[in-house]
Amino acid sequence: MTATPAPLLNVPGLPAGPADIRLIVTDMDGTLLDDARRIPDGLWPMLAELRRRGVLFSPASGRQYATLAGQFADVAEGMVFIAENGTYVVRDGVELSSDTMDGSVAAGVARTVRRLVADGVDVGAVVCGKRAAYVERTDEAFLAEVRQYYAEHRVVEDVTAVDDEVIKVALIDSGRAEHTTAPALAAFAATHQVVVSSEHWVDVMNRTANKGTALRGLQRALGITPAQTMVFGDYLNDLEMLDAAEWSFAMANAHPEVVRRARHLAPSNNDNGVLRTISRVLGL
Repeated sequence: MTATPAPLLNVPGLPAGPADIRLIVTDMDGTLLDDARRIPDGLWPMLAELRRRGVLFSPASGRQYATLAGQFADVAEGMVFIAENGTYVVRDGVELSSDTMDGSVAAGVARTVRRLVADGVDVGAVVCGKRAAYVERTDEAFLAEVRQYYAEHRVVEDVTAVDDEVIKVALIDSGRAEHTTAPALAAFAATHQVVVSSEHWVDVMNRTANKGTALRGLQRALGITPAQTMVFGDYLNDLEMLDAAEWSFAMANAHPEVVRRARHLAPSNNDNGVLRTISRVLGL
């Protein structure tokens, strides 16, 4: 049995002085953001200090690149955005890496969603392209959820016929996605990843696509080691990137599997856990 990481403030292995951290990567929802989806006010002066010290801060999220870039618009210069669960990595508007899906697979997922809807499941597909996200559902409750994560989205008649490079298909399930929608996608799990990214979201991506793959590529490009990398996550789509950093932190509110996988435990997202941990480890 894997031991549960000790909470941050009780970890004897934390350095007495600042650690040599060159890269900080954090998930957004349930991690950096509180439950009201707010960025903590203290992040902005911290980012200025990290930049002064030469530490790169990188949001890593299931959210769309356009959404992330908008959230960090005032400080986005030089920042690397690991978007769409690692399938699209961008810096200063330039693509660093991507992992596109076969269009026929994306179409198959969309048709599966249509069958679930016909059976009474409250679910909808978001076909995520490099330029925009595409949806068929037009009800306000669904679109309000889409707008939270996809600043660039379009309502189309047929999501199986979009003209874009598809990098992911996300499913929004009003119930518990881990127990309803995810099992219905079992046929795709034989060749692709079916990842439960939160209570209500499931992502279908290429087998090679995840936040960890994107992070390792970024580390190689920048010459940064896992020992110089700090990572924060809370849900199952964060597991691989936790493996890519020696300073891996699960939030106190994290999924049990994330807590088991991380080396350390940070305070919860509602207790400003990311900022408190960075301050402690870097001596800010």
